[in-house]
Amino acid sequence: MTREVMLSRQGWADALIELGEKDPSVVVLDADLAKSTLTCQFGDKFPERFFDMGIAEQNMVNVAGGLSLTGLTPFVATYGVFVSGRAWEQIRTSICYGELNVKFGGAHGGISVGPDGATHQALEEISIMRVLPKMTVLVPADYYETRKAVLAAASMKGPVYIRFGREKTPVVTSKDAPFEIGKANIMREGSDITIVACGSMVAEALDAADVLAEENISAEVINLHTIKPIDSETILTSVRKTGAIVTAEEHQMAGGMGSAVFEVLMESCPVPGARVGIDDTFGESGKPRELMEKYGITAKEIIERAREVVQRKNS
Repeated sequence: MTREVMLSRQGWADALIELGEKDPSVVVLDADLAKSTLTCQFGDKFPERFFDMGIAEQNMVNVAGGLSLTGLTPFVATYGVFVSGRAWEQIRTSICYGELNVKFGGAHGGISVGPDGATHQALEEISIMRVLPKMTVLVPADYYETRKAVLAAASMKGPVYIRFGREKTPVVTSKDAPFEIGKANIMREGSDITIVACGSMVAEALDAADVLAEENISAEVINLHTIKPIDSETILTSVRKTGAIVTAEEHQMAGGMGSAVFEVLMESCPVPGARVGIDDTFGESGKPRELMEKYGITAKEIIERAREVVQRKNS
């Protein structure tokens, strides 16, 4: 199936501008990457509310915390690997501990960052951020969902982490599709296996479901755009119906979205399952699609795991 492709980070930028027009309390901070994160577009329109903090992520987070205490709503942007790695202690202690109203944009998430290589490919930050008390973690699937995630984050109090990628990705949602923090969306109904995906992997899951349907395997596809708080009800309802599950993410399998899903299942509904994700390794430089294929995070791997899991279930 051919889908329109768009930049999810443009959804981030467009939402910031929309918020800036409506709410004078919204300010944006960046760490010398405004052209990449596209916060430069907010800065062009609202220069008095845009702060380029330089390559000083820890300071940027602390400044954002201080601004939030004055009643402002700071949005912080840089690459996901930098904000979650270099400034994790500041996010933990300065922001989450006090439940400050700071929103984080983790750009260039996943291995599909491509030629920037392992140092810039955020493959661990879902795990790093979801472990923090009071932190909400969002991994939207495409342009429209990223835009909605930013608007939804602005409407709630407390810290939020929003992950989005660098490259254009298939559009799998619509402008009018519902988006609610903490509520997963069922993209396709099925009866034989549940596929739970987030971010760029939602498109891969839908492609996999098309192929599986040709093999008489009915796959239910869930877009788990909110990793924390996780929508246990939707996951459990689906898995109790299908009796099997595969998770798919552009992230390390250890501690990521799949781990969060299997934590839910372990406590309430253990079933045959498998995970698709990065398998305990760093990435490398390359073309985005080639990297996804090399590291086994495409529809092909979802199909293979689904076949295996359904066979285990039936035997």
